[in-house]
Amino acid sequence: MKILIAEDDPSFRHFLEEILATWGYEVAVARDGNEALQILQSENAPKLAILDWKMPGMEGIEVCRTIREVAEEPYTYIILLTSQQRDEDLVIGMEAGADDYILKPFKLNELRVRLRAGRRIIELQDELLAAREILRAKATHDSLTGLLNHEEILDILDRELARSERDGHCVSIIMVDIDHFKKVNDTHGHLAGDAVLRITAQKMHAIERVYDAVGRYGGEEFLLILPECCQECAITIAERLRVWISSESMDTPEGIIPVTISLGVATSSRDGIRDGRCLIKAADTALYKAKENGRNRVELASNEP
Repeated sequence: MKILIAEDDPSFRHFLEEILATWGYEVAVARDGNEALQILQSENAPKLAILDWKMPGMEGIEVCRTIREVAEEPYTYIILLTSQQRDEDLVIGMEAGADDYILKPFKLNELRVRLRAGRRIIELQDELLAAREILRAKATHDSLTGLLNHEEILDILDRELARSERDGHCVSIIMVDIDHFKKVNDTHGHLAGDAVLRITAQKMHAIERVYDAVGRYGGEEFLLILPECCQECAITIAERLRVWISSESMDTPEGIIPVTISLGVATSSRDGIRDGRCLIKAADTALYKAKENGRNRVELASNEP
Protein backbone atom coordinates (compact mmCIF):
# COMPACT_ATOMS: atom_id res chain seq x y z
CA MET A 1 0.00 0.00 0.00
CA LYS A 2 1.17 3.51 -0.82
CA ILE A 3 1.84 5.86 2.11
CA LEU A 4 2.84 9.52 2.38
CA ILE A 5 5.37 10.85 4.86
CA ALA A 6 5.22 14.62 5.35
CA GLU A 7 8.12 15.66 7.58
CA ASP A 8 10.46 18.66 7.34
CA ASP A 9 13.31 17.10 9.37
CA PRO A 10 15.54 15.39 6.74
CA SER A 11 17.10 12.82 9.07
CA PHE A 12 13.81 11.80 10.69
CA ARG A 13 12.09 11.73 7.28
CA HIS A 14 14.80 9.46 5.89
CA PHE A 15 14.55 7.21 8.94
CA LEU A 16 10.77 6.83 8.52
CA GLU A 17 11.15 6.22 4.80
CA GLU A 18 13.58 3.34 5.37
CA ILE A 19 11.46 1.77 8.11
CA LEU A 20 8.22 1.92 6.10
CA ALA A 21 9.91 0.51 2.99
CA THR A 22 11.17 -2.38 5.13
CA TRP A 23 7.58 -3.00 6.24
CA GLY A 24 6.47 -3.28 2.62
CA TYR A 25 4.99 0.16 1.99
CA GLU A 26 5.44 2.17 -1.19
CA VAL A 27 6.60 5.48 0.24
CA ALA A 28 5.93 8.99 -1.09
CA VAL A 29 7.77 11.86 0.59
CA ALA A 30 6.82 15.50 1.20
CA ARG A 31 9.14 18.08 2.76
CA ASP A 32 6.46 20.55 3.79
CA GLY A 33 2.70 20.89 4.09
CA ASN A 34 2.16 22.42 0.65
CA GLU A 35 3.92 19.53 -1.04
CA ALA A 36 1.96 17.05 1.09
CA LEU A 37 -1.36 18.59 0.04
CA GLN A 38 -0.36 18.49 -3.62
CA ILE A 39 0.48 14.78 -3.37
CA LEU A 40 -2.73 13.93 -1.52
CA GLN A 41 -4.82 15.74 -4.14
CA SER A 42 -3.06 14.13 -7.08
CA GLU A 43 -4.28 11.18 -9.14
CA ASN A 44 -3.66 7.82 -7.43
CA ALA A 45 -2.85 9.61 -4.18
CA PRO A 46 -1.71 7.56 -1.16
CA LYS A 47 -4.56 6.31 1.01
CA LEU A 48 -2.39 6.45 4.14
CA ALA A 49 -0.60 9.59 5.32
CA ILE A 50 1.70 10.44 8.24
CA LEU A 51 1.74 14.21 8.69
CA ASP A 52 3.98 16.11 11.05
CA TRP A 53 1.92 18.73 12.89
CA LYS A 54 4.59 21.45 12.65
CA MET A 55 5.85 21.97 9.08
CA PRO A 56 6.83 24.91 6.85
CA GLY A 57 4.06 26.23 4.62
CA MET A 58 0.88 24.49 5.71
CA GLU A 59 0.99 22.70 9.02
CA GLY A 60 -0.11 19.10 9.12
CA ILE A 61 -3.37 19.98 10.82
CA GLU A 62 -4.23 22.44 8.02
CA VAL A 63 -3.46 19.82 5.39
CA CYS A 64 -5.80 17.50 7.25
CA ARG A 65 -8.59 20.09 7.37
CA THR A 66 -8.26 20.82 3.66
CA ILE A 67 -8.44 17.15 2.71
CA ARG A 68 -11.54 16.63 4.85
CA GLU A 69 -13.27 19.70 3.41
CA VAL A 70 -12.95 18.28 -0.08
CA ALA A 71 -14.22 14.88 1.18
CA GLU A 72 -13.33 13.02 -1.99
CA GLU A 73 -13.23 9.25 -2.39
CA PRO A 74 -11.33 7.09 -1.75
CA TYR A 75 -10.81 8.00 1.89
CA THR A 76 -7.36 9.09 3.15
CA TYR A 77 -6.42 7.74 6.57
CA ILE A 78 -4.33 10.42 8.32
CA ILE A 79 -2.03 10.01 11.30
CA LEU A 80 -0.66 13.19 12.90
CA LEU A 81 2.84 13.21 14.37
CA THR A 82 3.19 15.68 17.21
CA SER A 83 5.28 16.51 20.24
CA GLN A 84 2.36 18.47 21.73
CA GLN A 85 1.00 16.48 24.63
CA ARG A 86 -1.76 18.77 25.87
CA ASP A 87 -5.16 17.12 25.74
CA GLU A 88 -6.71 20.16 24.09
CA ASP A 89 -4.16 20.02 21.26
CA LEU A 90 -4.95 16.39 20.60
CA VAL A 91 -8.67 17.19 20.53
CA ILE A 92 -8.00 19.96 18.00
CA GLY A 93 -6.09 17.50 15.82
CA MET A 94 -8.87 14.92 15.85
CA GLU A 95 -11.54 17.56 15.21
CA ALA A 96 -9.53 18.69 12.19
CA GLY A 97 -10.15 15.23 10.70
CA ALA A 98 -7.13 13.22 11.79
CA ASP A 99 -7.88 9.53 12.28
CA ASP A 100 -5.09 8.92 14.78
CA TYR A 101 -2.06 10.60 16.31
CA ILE A 102 1.34 9.55 17.63
CA LEU A 103 3.32 11.49 20.19
CA LYS A 104 7.01 12.00 19.58
CA PRO A 105 9.13 10.16 20.50
CA PHE A 106 7.37 6.89 19.74
CA LYS A 107 8.18 3.20 19.57
CA LEU A 108 8.36 1.55 16.17
CA ASN A 109 5.95 -1.19 17.21
CA GLU A 110 3.41 1.46 18.16
CA LEU A 111 3.65 3.02 14.72
CA ARG A 112 3.41 -0.37 13.05
CA VAL A 113 0.27 -1.32 14.97
CA ARG A 114 -1.43 2.02 14.24
CA LEU A 115 -0.61 1.72 10.55
CA ARG A 116 -2.01 -1.79 10.55
CA ALA A 117 -5.28 -0.42 11.98
CA GLY A 118 -5.31 2.26 9.29
CA ARG A 119 -4.76 -0.31 6.55
CA ARG A 120 -7.64 -2.40 7.87
CA ILE A 121 -9.97 0.60 7.75
CA ILE A 122 -8.86 1.48 4.21
CA GLU A 123 -9.37 -2.12 3.06
CA LEU A 124 -12.84 -2.23 4.61
CA GLN A 125 -13.73 1.03 2.91
CA ASP A 126 -12.51 -0.31 -0.44
CA GLU A 127 -14.77 -3.33 0.04
CA LEU A 128 -17.73 -1.07 0.85
CA LEU A 129 -17.08 1.07 -2.24
CA ALA A 130 -16.87 -2.04 -4.41
CA ALA A 131 -20.13 -3.34 -2.94
CA ARG A 132 -21.78 0.04 -3.53
CA GLU A 133 -20.70 0.02 -7.18
CA ILE A 134 -22.15 -3.47 -7.60
CA LEU A 135 -25.45 -2.33 -6.11
CA ARG A 136 -25.43 0.79 -8.27
CA ALA A 137 -24.84 -1.30 -11.38
CA LYS A 138 -27.70 -3.63 -10.45
CA ALA A 139 -29.98 -0.65 -9.90
CA THR A 140 -29.19 0.97 -13.25
CA HIS A 141 -28.44 -1.97 -15.57
CA ASP A 142 -30.41 -4.81 -17.06
CA SER A 143 -29.26 -8.10 -15.52
CA LEU A 144 -29.55 -10.14 -18.73
CA THR A 145 -27.88 -7.88 -21.29
CA GLY A 146 -25.76 -5.63 -19.08
CA LEU A 147 -27.20 -2.57 -20.83
CA LEU A 148 -28.81 0.34 -19.03
CA ASN A 149 -32.28 -0.50 -17.79
CA HIS A 150 -35.55 1.19 -18.76
CA GLU A 151 -35.54 3.84 -16.02
CA GLU A 152 -31.87 4.77 -16.45
CA ILE A 153 -31.95 5.11 -20.22
CA LEU A 154 -34.99 7.40 -19.95
CA ASP A 155 -33.24 9.52 -17.33
CA ILE A 156 -30.27 9.89 -19.66
CA LEU A 157 -32.55 10.89 -22.52
CA ASP A 158 -34.14 13.63 -20.40
CA ARG A 159 -30.71 14.93 -19.36
CA GLU A 160 -29.39 14.94 -22.93
CA LEU A 161 -32.48 16.76 -24.22
CA ALA A 162 -32.15 19.38 -21.48
CA ARG A 163 -28.48 19.85 -22.32
CA SER A 164 -29.17 20.01 -26.05
CA GLU A 165 -31.77 22.72 -25.49
CA ARG A 166 -29.20 24.82 -23.61
CA ASP A 167 -26.45 24.24 -26.17
CA GLY A 168 -28.58 24.34 -29.30
CA HIS A 169 -27.61 20.82 -30.43
CA CYS A 170 -29.87 18.04 -31.60
CA VAL A 171 -30.30 14.57 -30.09
CA SER A 172 -31.18 11.49 -32.11
CA ILE A 173 -32.59 8.24 -30.81
CA ILE A 174 -33.00 4.82 -32.39
CA MET A 175 -35.67 2.37 -31.29
CA VAL A 176 -34.67 -1.20 -32.12
CA ASP A 177 -36.86 -4.29 -32.11
CA ILE A 178 -35.78 -7.87 -32.85
CA ASP A 179 -37.95 -9.23 -35.64
CA HIS A 180 -40.11 -12.29 -34.86
CA PHE A 181 -38.56 -12.67 -31.42
CA LYS A 182 -41.51 -14.68 -30.12
CA LYS A 183 -40.86 -17.21 -32.88
CA VAL A 184 -37.24 -17.52 -31.68
CA ASN A 185 -38.45 -18.38 -28.17
CA ASP A 186 -41.19 -20.72 -29.41
CA THR A 187 -38.91 -22.55 -31.85
CA HIS A 188 -35.57 -22.66 -30.04
CA GLY A 189 -36.48 -22.04 -26.39
CA HIS A 190 -35.93 -19.19 -23.96
CA LEU A 191 -32.21 -19.92 -23.48
CA ALA A 192 -31.70 -19.24 -27.17
CA GLY A 193 -33.87 -16.13 -26.87
CA ASP A 194 -31.73 -14.86 -24.00
CA ALA A 195 -28.58 -15.49 -26.06
CA VAL A 196 -30.04 -13.51 -28.99
CA LEU A 197 -30.80 -10.61 -26.65
CA ARG A 198 -27.28 -10.64 -25.23
CA ILE A 199 -25.56 -10.83 -28.63
CA THR A 200 -27.75 -8.04 -30.00
CA ALA A 201 -26.89 -5.93 -26.96
CA GLN A 202 -23.17 -6.59 -27.43
CA LYS A 203 -23.31 -5.50 -31.05
CA MET A 204 -25.19 -2.31 -30.20
CA HIS A 205 -22.73 -1.57 -27.42
CA ALA A 206 -19.83 -2.09 -29.84
CA ILE A 207 -20.98 0.57 -32.31
CA GLU A 208 -21.89 3.29 -29.79
CA ARG A 209 -19.65 6.32 -29.41
CA VAL A 210 -18.15 7.07 -26.00
CA TYR A 211 -20.83 9.69 -25.30
CA ASP A 212 -23.77 7.62 -26.61
CA ALA A 213 -26.01 5.49 -24.40
CA VAL A 214 -27.80 2.23 -25.12
CA GLY A 215 -30.39 0.55 -22.95
CA ARG A 216 -32.91 -2.25 -22.92
CA TYR A 217 -36.22 -0.46 -23.29
CA GLY A 218 -38.27 -3.57 -22.58
CA GLY A 219 -38.63 -7.15 -23.82
CA GLU A 220 -36.86 -7.34 -27.19
CA GLU A 221 -36.80 -3.56 -27.67
CA PHE A 222 -33.71 -1.38 -27.24
CA LEU A 223 -33.11 2.36 -27.19
CA LEU A 224 -29.99 4.13 -28.43
CA ILE A 225 -29.39 7.78 -27.48
CA LEU A 226 -27.07 9.71 -29.79
CA PRO A 227 -26.22 13.21 -28.46
CA GLU A 228 -25.15 15.85 -30.98
CA CYS A 229 -26.08 13.48 -33.79
CA CYS A 230 -27.99 14.80 -36.77
CA GLN A 231 -30.70 12.93 -38.60
CA GLU A 232 -28.43 11.77 -41.42
CA CYS A 233 -25.79 10.50 -39.00
CA ALA A 234 -28.41 8.62 -36.97
CA ILE A 235 -29.78 6.94 -40.10
CA THR A 236 -26.25 5.88 -41.05
CA ILE A 237 -25.66 4.36 -37.59
CA ALA A 238 -29.03 2.60 -37.67
CA GLU A 239 -28.38 1.14 -41.11
CA ARG A 240 -24.91 -0.01 -40.07
CA LEU A 241 -26.40 -1.80 -37.07
CA ARG A 242 -29.16 -3.37 -39.17
CA VAL A 243 -26.67 -4.74 -41.69
CA TRP A 244 -24.35 -6.04 -38.98
CA ILE A 245 -27.14 -7.92 -37.18
CA SER A 246 -28.70 -9.41 -40.33
CA SER A 247 -25.49 -10.33 -42.16
CA GLU A 248 -24.33 -12.96 -39.67
CA SER A 249 -26.47 -15.55 -37.88
CA MET A 250 -26.10 -15.77 -34.11
CA ASP A 251 -24.38 -18.70 -32.45
CA THR A 252 -26.53 -19.70 -29.46
CA PRO A 253 -26.52 -22.76 -27.14
CA GLU A 254 -29.48 -24.06 -29.13
CA GLY A 255 -27.89 -23.64 -32.56
CA ILE A 256 -27.28 -21.03 -35.24
CA ILE A 257 -30.17 -18.57 -35.51
CA PRO A 258 -30.61 -15.91 -38.23
CA VAL A 259 -31.75 -12.61 -36.73
CA THR A 260 -32.93 -9.33 -38.20
CA ILE A 261 -34.03 -6.08 -36.56
CA SER A 262 -36.33 -3.19 -37.37
CA LEU A 263 -35.37 0.34 -36.42
CA GLY A 264 -37.09 3.68 -35.99
CA VAL A 265 -35.09 6.93 -35.95
CA ALA A 266 -36.19 10.25 -34.46
CA THR A 267 -34.25 13.48 -34.06
CA SER A 268 -34.94 16.50 -31.89
CA SER A 269 -34.76 19.97 -33.40
CA ARG A 270 -34.91 23.57 -32.26
CA ASP A 271 -38.45 24.03 -33.51
CA GLY A 272 -39.63 20.42 -33.26
CA ILE A 273 -39.54 17.60 -30.72
CA ARG A 274 -37.83 18.45 -27.43
CA ASP A 275 -39.78 16.29 -25.00
CA GLY A 276 -38.46 12.81 -24.22
CA ARG A 277 -41.85 11.09 -24.37
CA CYS A 278 -42.71 12.73 -27.67
CA LEU A 279 -39.36 11.78 -29.16
CA ILE A 280 -39.77 8.15 -28.10
CA LYS A 281 -43.31 8.10 -29.46
CA ALA A 282 -42.03 9.40 -32.80
CA ALA A 283 -39.26 6.78 -32.93
CA ASP A 284 -41.73 4.07 -31.90
CA THR A 285 -44.10 5.10 -34.68
CA ALA A 286 -41.24 4.90 -37.17
CA LEU A 287 -40.31 1.47 -35.77
CA TYR A 288 -43.81 0.10 -36.36
CA LYS A 289 -43.75 1.60 -39.83
CA ALA A 290 -40.57 -0.42 -40.47
CA LYS A 291 -42.38 -3.56 -39.32
CA GLU A 292 -45.42 -2.83 -41.49
CA ASN A 293 -43.15 -2.32 -44.49
CA GLY A 294 -41.61 -5.77 -44.21
CA ARG A 295 -39.21 -5.60 -41.23
CA ASN A 296 -35.38 -5.66 -41.40
CA ARG A 297 -35.35 -1.98 -42.35
CA VAL A 298 -34.85 1.56 -40.99
CA GLU A 299 -37.61 4.15 -41.01
CA LEU A 300 -37.37 7.85 -40.13
CA ALA A 301 -39.86 9.66 -37.91
CA SER A 302 -41.35 13.04 -38.61
CA ASN A 303 -39.78 15.96 -36.75
CA GLU A 304 -43.16 17.53 -36.10
CA PRO A 305 -43.94 17.97 -32.37
